[in-house]
Formats: sequence, C-alpha cells, structure tokens
Amino acid sequence: MKLSVVILNYNVRYFLHQCIISVQRAVKNIDAEIIVVDNASPDDSCKMVKEFFPKVRLIENKENVGFSKANNQAVKVAKGEYVCVLNPDTAVSENVFEKCLGIIESSEKIGAIGVYLLDGTGNFLPESKRNIPTPWISLLKILGFTKKYYASKISEEGTGHVSVLVGAFMFLKRSVYNQVEGFDEDYFMYGEDIDLSYKIEKAGFKNHYIGSTETLHYKGESTQKDAAYLDRFYGAMQIFYKKHFKSNTVLNFLVNTGVTLAKKRKGTSSEKQKSHVPKVEKAIVLTENLHLLKNLSETLSVPLSASSKTIFQETGLVNTLFIFDVEYMPYQQIFMVMKKFRNQNNQFRIRPPGCNFIIGSDKSDEKGSVLVF
Repeated sequence: MKLSVVILNYNVRYFLHQCIISVQRAVKNIDAEIIVVDNASPDDSCKMVKEFFPKVRLIENKENVGFSKANNQAVKVAKGEYVCVLNPDTAVSENVFEKCLGIIESSEKIGAIGVYLLDGTGNFLPESKRNIPTPWISLLKILGFTKKYYASKISEEGTGHVSVLVGAFMFLKRSVYNQVEGFDEDYFMYGEDIDLSYKIEKAGFKNHYIGSTETLHYKGESTQKDAAYLDRFYGAMQIFYKKHFKSNTVLNFLVNTGVTLAKKRKGTSSEKQKSHVPKVEKAIVLTENLHLLKNLSETLSVPLSASSKTIFQETGLVNTLFIFDVEYMPYQQIFMVMKKFRNQNNQFRIRPPGCNFIIGSDKSDEKGSVLVF
C-alpha cells in the first residue's frame, strides 16, 4: 500500500465528515487507506464514521490520550509506505497527495513535507513553515515578535527546505516516522510537531514545504494567545529545550518572565484584540443544484443568488457570504476563490458532497460554524 492517512479526531463531527470526504477525493488514484483515531469524543463522531464511511479504519479510545499517543497508535497499524498525519478540521486539495509523493520520491534526503495552509477566511497560516524555536526565538514569539519564528525566507507559494512543519498536515515515509520513534508522548498538546520535525532533521533528513498546493485548516494556533495557550506553549517548549538544548538558567528566566508579561498584556487588551467578523449583506451559492438553492434560501436570512465558476473574473465582491457546493466546484478551486476574495469583509462556507450542512470559520482562534439544513 502506498499511503496511510491518519486523522486524529476530538469532538468535531461535521469537520471530520468533510475531512474524510476531501481525503477520499484526493486518494482516488492512489492505493491508500484512511485511519481515524477518536480520543473519546462526546459527540457522535464515531457513529458518523461507522454510518457514512464503513471502509475507514476507526480506533475508538476510551479516554483522551493526547495528540502524540493517538497518532502513534494509528501509525503502528498503518500499512502504507507513506503516512500523512492530518487534523480533522482540515480539507485537502484534490492534488495534494500526488504533489507530496512527487516531491518526496525525488530525493532520499527529504524527511517530512508540509503544504500551504489557509484558514477559514482564506488567509495564509504562517505556522505552515517555521524555524527551529530556540529559547531566544520562543521568547520573541511570546512577546509578539514572530519574524524569526516563521520561515519567511521562503514565500507562501514557494517550495524549499524549512526546519519545522505543523502537525495539522505532515507527510512522510513511515520508515522515517518509525526511525525517529514518531511523536514524543511526553507532549500532550503543542510542541509535538516541532519535536518531530527537529528529530527528523537531526536524523539527517531535510523537511520540505510546498506552497503550490493547499489544505484548508479551520482552526490555526497563530492568534490563540490566551493565558492557557501561553502556559501550554511554554510548557511544551520547556520539554523541547530539556530534550534538545543545554539548560540556560538566565534564558529560562527571561522566557518565563516573557510569558508573565504576555499574559498581563493579553488581560488588559483582550477586547481590543478580538478579531473582526464581517457582517454580510448577501449570499452567493456556487452550485447547479436547485434543491440545494431552495433549502439554503429557506434557511438564510440574507438575499441569495446562484453563481457559476466565472466568479474568478469578478472583482469588488465585498460583504458577501460565499457558499461552495463541492459537487460543482472542487476544493482546489474553492481555495483559489477564498484567497482571491479574502480580507474584503467576506465569509466562506462549504457544503461537502451529499451533505445537509455547510461549514466554515470566521476566526482562526475559535471553533468553526456549522449550519444544518
């Protein structure tokens, strides 16, 4: 078998549904399997997988064992030569795995591969490509100076070596994953992907970023800087430094002080930092499905009209809710439209094939929106 796609789920039933559909479309021409690990979700995620995707291998944990342990569980039973670790709140382009295979099979030195991640507003997620977070770089990040934390030498749509990839999408040889002993289970949340990326490079491989193919990731960590996040981030970095760097009491003190200052700043400016959610005035549905149009018109409270793929030629669309029917427009094209009309007070929702819901997200630091009709 060529590829095993591992999806770790916790309590995001509708996003998982779309994720699996997008993966199925992307592995259409690849000998592949999909493995879903559920970390004791209180919703009906497992029931949904059994009902709609009986061929998907489902591992049902009785408790939330964390990111590292659950992914390691799945890779142990995976059969593919390659593994892609994928978040459940993602949707992949139809060509993403073929692109990754083409790159990784071109050189024995390539370790893991990451791709262009965009959030639910169509904006690039900078954690798609990062540098090694030394204690000094982490201190700067905690204080809001992120230039050295992210790998800005490679453009968003460029391709090349980057040291650290994000765990929302990591594509690599299963043999390399096993060689470096997978995700370190000392991490529960945050830091696992940094640690794995670093171990891969220490083993003599080079991690690679591909900006020519996209994956939608609804919930990015880049703007989630509340006190709990700072504690988890700092705790993960402490584990990372202890394992891979010489102890530095002075720098540890500075980083700890930086966390305290960042928490204080967050507490005094939380209202100012709230991201703006646009108020839409109309909705455009990209579909040929008249039944879908009727259902949405009865559900939405804004004027609604249908549009064709010629929307690529449109300009000046603002305060608009875009609703994409994947049966009409593939994910690859949807992501192009989202990027084209981002930052113009627009919102984006997707209706996966055959589904009675639309999903999206207007903030990178909150769970997304689901509308069942």
